[in-house]
Amino acid sequence: MATSMKKTSDWIFFHEIPSDVTVHIGGASFSLHKFPLVSKCGYIRKIVSNPTDSDPLVIEIHDVPGGPEGFELAAKFCYGINFELSTENISIVRCVSEFLEMTEDYAIGNLVTRSEAYLDEVALKTLAGAVIILQSSVNLLPMAEKVKLITRCIDTIAYIVTKENEFCSSRSADDLVSSSSHLKGIVDWWVEDLIVLRIDIFQRVLLAMISRGFKQNELGPILMLYVEKCLQGLEIHGKNKKKIDSKQEHEKRIVLETIVSLLPRERNTMSVSFLSMLLRAAIYLETTMACKLDLEKRMGLQLGQAVLDDILIPSFHFDGDTMFDVDTIQRVMINYLEYELETKNNQENDMEKVGKLMESYLAEIASDRNLLLSKFMNFAEHIPEQAKVSNDAIYRAIDIYLKNAHSS
Repeated sequence: MATSMKKTSDWIFFHEIPSDVTVHIGGASFSLHKFPLVSKCGYIRKIVSNPTDSDPLVIEIHDVPGGPEGFELAAKFCYGINFELSTENISIVRCVSEFLEMTEDYAIGNLVTRSEAYLDEVALKTLAGAVIILQSSVNLLPMAEKVKLITRCIDTIAYIVTKENEFCSSRSADDLVSSSSHLKGIVDWWVEDLIVLRIDIFQRVLLAMISRGFKQNELGPILMLYVEKCLQGLEIHGKNKKKIDSKQEHEKRIVLETIVSLLPRERNTMSVSFLSMLLRAAIYLETTMACKLDLEKRMGLQLGQAVLDDILIPSFHFDGDTMFDVDTIQRVMINYLEYELETKNNQENDMEKVGKLMESYLAEIASDRNLLLSKFMNFAEHIPEQAKVSNDAIYRAIDIYLKNAHSS
């Protein structure tokens, strides 16, 4: 920072004239001259116009957008020193110029006008540019909202992405439930830019896309990749819950609850294995009950596509509870049965497949010493009779329960 401040002093055209104003910004000091500053900077002009006994004048400014870096760019402009506007610095320049009142009221072609022209003519013409500006604008609140930087970036992103909606619509239903590695190949042209966004901004972008006509049932790939990035490092497949930093846990919980609220409502737009992963994470992170019940219902509607691993969800407890979250899977099964009842004419009736899956699950949980007989029997009784080919699987599960786990 000291080197940066020295450079600022070296820029001054009037080397033989001592500085007559010192500006303190966030622990950094700038030795400058009143005239270049007041000629373009309304904020400084108002301060200088008030009489003071201090000589040289000392000004302390708080909450400058971009801090010393932002003020340094504004000072350069006041002294007529050229610097390149870019997508990396335009949000700081736009916000600091607004804060310092560098408008046409004080100089023709002032920094507010220059930065606006760059935004309109260059920076907000591409998706990548809009995303970079959006990311940096998040750190410049509330000024970035005041000058509508965030809103404009979101509108630009939504416009560019939805313009390609025709391409997105040409993808098959199978693509939408593919693995994340396959999805990267499908939406590589825009999704990688968006998944870097903070969750609240990411949500605003997707809602803007939907309002522009982007179909919600085509959001699957981007939601999957966003979850993959944000829930990295969360060990949701082990039997015990490992402690993580409380702040990090809270952030991941917010991410998950937001993603679930954005999931397409239509059945079969997300794979059952992905829904299972979200449900595991929801139980692990102790999200709201509404979030968990939503995922349970979604899984229930697609239970016919599930395999055993999808429903072997750990209970994540240390207190001697069952190894697997039996109550959750029972609710998933009930959701499935209710759906089947409502759509009894459905040609894709897969009751027998679900019955076999539940019998396999029953055999798997039967070896758990902490599983109460009442819970074991209650689960077995919920497996519909029409789904059973024979009673052999149920007897085998009962045999495992009695012999291996509860012989004492």
